Amino acid sequence: MPAAVETQRTLPIGAEPLPEGGVHFRVWAPDHRQVEVVVEGAGAFAMEPEGEGYFSAAVAEARNGTLYRFRLDGGDLLLPDPASRYQPEGPHGPSQVIDSAAFRWTDGAWQGVPLADLVIYEMHVGSFTPKGTFESAARELEELAAAGITMVEIMPVAEFPGRFGWGYDGVCLFAPTRNYGRPDDLRRFVDRAHDLGIGVIMDVVYNHLGPDGNYLPEFAKDYFTDRYENEWGRAINFDGPNARPVREFFLTNARYWIEEYHVDGLRLDATQQIFDESENHVLGEIARAAREAGGGRSIFIVGENEPQDITLALPREEGGYGLNALWNDDFHHSAMVALTGRAEAYYTDYLGKAQEFVSMAKYGFLFQGQRYKWQKQRRGTPSLRMSPKSYVNFIQNHDQVANSGRGLRCHELTDPGRLRAMTALLLLLPQTPMLFQGQEFAASAPFLYFADHKAELASSVREGRAEFLQQFRTLATPAMQALLRDPADQRTFEASKLDLSQRQTHGPVYRLHRDLLKLRREDPVFHGQEAEGLDGAVLDAAAFLLRFFGRKGDDRLLLVNFGRDLRLNPAPEPLLAPPAQRHWRPLWSSEDPAYGGHGTAPLETGDNWMIPGHAAIALTAASGAAI
Repeated sequence: MPAAVETQRTLPIGAEPLPEGGVHFRVWAPDHRQVEVVVEGAGAFAMEPEGEGYFSAAVAEARNGTLYRFRLDGGDLLLPDPASRYQPEGPHGPSQVIDSAAFRWTDGAWQGVPLADLVIYEMHVGSFTPKGTFESAARELEELAAAGITMVEIMPVAEFPGRFGWGYDGVCLFAPTRNYGRPDDLRRFVDRAHDLGIGVIMDVVYNHLGPDGNYLPEFAKDYFTDRYENEWGRAINFDGPNARPVREFFLTNARYWIEEYHVDGLRLDATQQIFDESENHVLGEIARAAREAGGGRSIFIVGENEPQDITLALPREEGGYGLNALWNDDFHHSAMVALTGRAEAYYTDYLGKAQEFVSMAKYGFLFQGQRYKWQKQRRGTPSLRMSPKSYVNFIQNHDQVANSGRGLRCHELTDPGRLRAMTALLLLLPQTPMLFQGQEFAASAPFLYFADHKAELASSVREGRAEFLQQFRTLATPAMQALLRDPADQRTFEASKLDLSQRQTHGPVYRLHRDLLKLRREDPVFHGQEAEGLDGAVLDAAAFLLRFFGRKGDDRLLLVNFGRDLRLNPAPEPLLAPPAQRHWRPLWSSEDPAYGGHGTAPLETGDNWMIPGHAAIALTAASGAAI
C-alpha cells in the first residue's frame, strides 16, 4: 500500500505527477468500498478512502507516460480513469499519465480577443485537412489569420470510440482524442494560434455522454438521472442525490481546458438538455469557473440553446447565467429561406423577407415569446435590449450543412449573387459572425454526418439519422432516402475533408470573404457597432437598408436586395437621405467583378434610386452636398 502523502493538486480528480516524483491518483467512486489503481509494469495499489466517495493514492512507481486503470471492489474489470488526460488506445483502453506542466508555452502576453473583434471559424479537426490532426491544422492557422479569422471554435475533441466522428458522442471528457494527435499537439495548436492573434474556444458536451465507452456509471450510478428526458440518452445529474461531485466533475472539465490548454472559452452544446433545478444553475457555475480559470484573460462562452432563452446570456446580477452569447438559429433559418425559397420542417416559421433581417439586425432573435407553429408552442424570451454581441450569426454550421441530406453547402443551394449579398450581411452586421470551415472559399466537399461505431450501434445510428431527416418532406421521399450516405462508412468521412487548394481555385469567393472581414475590421463605423448605432427600413419584400450611424455624420448605408432590380421613385424613406452637407459614395459592392459579380451602376440617378437585384452595396457618407 502506498504511503499517505499530503499533496497540492491542480485539479480535484485524475492523475497528476508529483514534484518530488511519482503520481497522485484521485477518483470518485461512491458505489464501491475498495478501489485500486493498476499501474502497467508495477502492479496494483490500494487507494485510500477520503470520504464522500473519493479515493486517492500516491504511487512512487508511476511517472509521466505511465499507463494505468482502476479496479473496483477486487473485480476482474479494469476501467479507464473518468478524468483520464489521454487514452492512447481509445476509450476502452488504459489511461495515460500526462504531465501538463512539462509543456513550454510561449503565449505569456496573450490576453484574449476583445468581443468587438470576434470573427469565429468553426472547425472539425479531423476533416479540416487531409491528415486530420492538430499538427496539420496548426499549419493552416496563419492563412486563417490572414483571412481575418480571430477565433477558432473546435468541434468536440474529447475521446470517442472509432476512427472518426463529429465528437458529440465523447466519453472521456478530459482526454483529447488520439485520432487527432497527442495532448501536446493540441497545446501547440493553441500556442500557435495565440502567436498569430487567434483565440481558440472548445466545443464541449455537458448534456450527455456517448453510448459506447461511457464507464462513468461503473464508478457512480449518480452521474446520471432518469428524472429528466434527454434526447440523446440519460441526463446528467446536476441537482439530485450526490450531485455535488458530479457538478465538480464538469466544472473541473471547464477549468481544465482553459488552465491546461490555454483555450479562450467554451461553446456549450445543446444547453436546453442540461437540466438543473437547484438554486445555482450549473451553467452559471460553469461560466464563473471558466472565467476564474482564465486568470484575467478574456474568456468567451457561447451557448447553443434551441428555445432561445436569453437568461443564459444575462449577467448574474440580473438573474442570468453569465454567458457571453448564444447561437442565433433564427438568422440561419431566415437566411436559408431567403437563399433557397424552401421552408419545410424547422424552417416553417420563417419567410426570408426583408422585415426579418431588419428586425434581427436591431434585436437579435426573431422569436422572443411568440407562437411558433413548428413546435406548437411559444418560443424565445424578450431580448430587445441585449447587445448585438450577445448573438452569434451564421449561415452555415456543422448541423445545418449536414441536415441538407447530401451535406451540400450554401453555394450549391442558391445562386451566386444572393449568396454574396447574404455573406455581406452576415459579415457586416454588428452581431458576431461565424463561418463554417471551407465556407470562405466555397468548398466543394460536403459535410456529412459520420460516426464510426460497432456494427449493431452503427446500424441504429444509420436508421436514426435517416428517421431524423424525414422531418424534411423532400428528404422523406424514397429517392432522397436512397441517397443518404452511411455514417459508418469511411468514405463518408473522407468525402467531407476539405481541399484547401480551393482557396486559390475558388479565388473570387475567398477574396469576397477576406475583403468583407477587412472592411469589418478596419472601417471605423462597421467595426464595433452597438444596437443604438443602427437602424433599418424595409424597401420591398426582398429589399431593405441598414443605416450605421457614425460620429458627426460619418454614416454608412448598407443596401441589400435578395429580389429583382428595385426602382425607388419616389423614395419616401428618410434613412436613404445622406447626412447634412454630405453625399453617398460607393464603398463596397457584392457585384464587384473581382468577386464574380456583374458590376455596379450608380444607385442614385435622375430617376431616383435603382437598387440592383441579388446584391448588397455599402455606401459611405462623403463630404460635399448630394448631387
